[in-house]
Amino acid sequence: MPTPRYPSLYQINTRVWLTELSQKLGRSATLDDIPDAELDRLSELGFDWVWLLSVWQTGLGAQQVSRDNPEWRREFQETLPDLREEDIAGSGFAITGYTVHENLGGDVALARLRERLRKRGLRLMLDFVPNHMAIDHPWVQNHPEHFIGGTEDDLARAPQNYTRVKSQGQDTVLAYGRDPYFSGWPDTLQLNYANPATQEAMTHELLRIAGQCDGVRCDMAMLVLPEVFERTWGQRAPLFWPEATRRVREKVPGFTFMAEVYWDMEWTLQQQGFDYAYDKRLYDRLREGHARPVREHFWAGLDYQDKLARFLENHDEPRAAATFSPAVHEAAAVITFLSPGLRFFHQGQFEGRLKRISPHLVRGPKEPPNKELGAFYYRLLTILQEPVVREGAWRVLESAPAWDGNWTHDSFVAFTWERSVDERLIVVVNYSPSQSQCRLRLPFTDLANSDWCLEDQLSADVYERHGSELQSDGLFLDMRPWQTTVYALRGQLEKSSIHTNKGETHVEVTT
Repeated sequence: MPTPRYPSLYQINTRVWLTELSQKLGRSATLDDIPDAELDRLSELGFDWVWLLSVWQTGLGAQQVSRDNPEWRREFQETLPDLREEDIAGSGFAITGYTVHENLGGDVALARLRERLRKRGLRLMLDFVPNHMAIDHPWVQNHPEHFIGGTEDDLARAPQNYTRVKSQGQDTVLAYGRDPYFSGWPDTLQLNYANPATQEAMTHELLRIAGQCDGVRCDMAMLVLPEVFERTWGQRAPLFWPEATRRVREKVPGFTFMAEVYWDMEWTLQQQGFDYAYDKRLYDRLREGHARPVREHFWAGLDYQDKLARFLENHDEPRAAATFSPAVHEAAAVITFLSPGLRFFHQGQFEGRLKRISPHLVRGPKEPPNKELGAFYYRLLTILQEPVVREGAWRVLESAPAWDGNWTHDSFVAFTWERSVDERLIVVVNYSPSQSQCRLRLPFTDLANSDWCLEDQLSADVYERHGSELQSDGLFLDMRPWQTTVYALRGQLEKSSIHTNKGETHVEVTT
């Protein structure tokens, strides 16, 4: 399947989705029960990737930790006021084996689903958790040397980071999985990347996964970098990712790696074999609500930006509809998803869901869809299907004052997309709470001798402008707070080939 330069991905909480299907079917649903109509819908909306969260086998030990942890239970109760024990299945990241969970239908059901996705031009992404395994993983008995060991003194000094387990008939102290800034996750055990045998074992896990999907999202991928591992555990580990990604691609050419990564280590992981890295920095700047830091974020080279995964929410972050006001939400979405890179959407985002669902839960709350937000996302997704934003050339623009002393020109974030003289978009967002004006210098050199139409793809607005003015003075803009526009630029005698369906009222991708 050919891959566009700038693809789109849709993340699905698999266990929650199947719980909803089970309620409709009156029996336990597996991956085989996912309707073809749902897969057709994802394809029609223009997605290239489907990421199925939490398909791997988990165990009773980690599940019990999830049920007994009072802090986690408070979070679960806030999400589900009618919380039941069976809603807490344990974290999908506390893995006991990289085989598809028996409750989901096992490996054979995943293989059948993958084939159905392929027929619709959809690639499958799954999880890989490099940092840790479940507290009841078989390696605790068979290969305890794969984990970070501790002493009774470590356990007494830092009980939040160590635990006593039975291994090969003896009491053994092992470390919980963690990152250097937080206490350990008590349903997991930390893998020891200073041990070459552990690295080899995890590479074999990756090689097995690569036979079941087209790509992996690697959880907290920076935690196994040598400098981070040493900061956390006081041991220097050899590099893991360059060799692991090379071996996987040697077996499966074109296999895709996406890194969950923070602490400005995106470029590092891109250089070590990752096709995409989370762009958490853009997300944080959008939440801060100031245009200039957002605009400056796009000054980086395209060799870096093309390999960023842009998002407004995912299973770890709060819901976008709960984080941003409606106007800011739309403005942030236009900036995020009409910039270069992988466009990363999350189940429930289009419907305006407000409650984040923990990966420990297999049921989500019932929430009415936000039809206005759904209509906006439908228009945006329609634009994202156009070749000009999947394969075209992108540029960030600088806005100039509309007159002397016009300070509000600094409120704008603007891009252009171009694939040919007939395929041009001008994306402009007033990312501020103030009415703002500017002159926008366009990078096109053939404007002067024609008159032009600007057709806003997010509304029904159409404007006519003289090319000589556009060429000499720039495009004058006077925009409301948080207003967004996506103009298709056409000569007046031409009709735009990019049209959104204004009749749709909302987007539904799951039922």
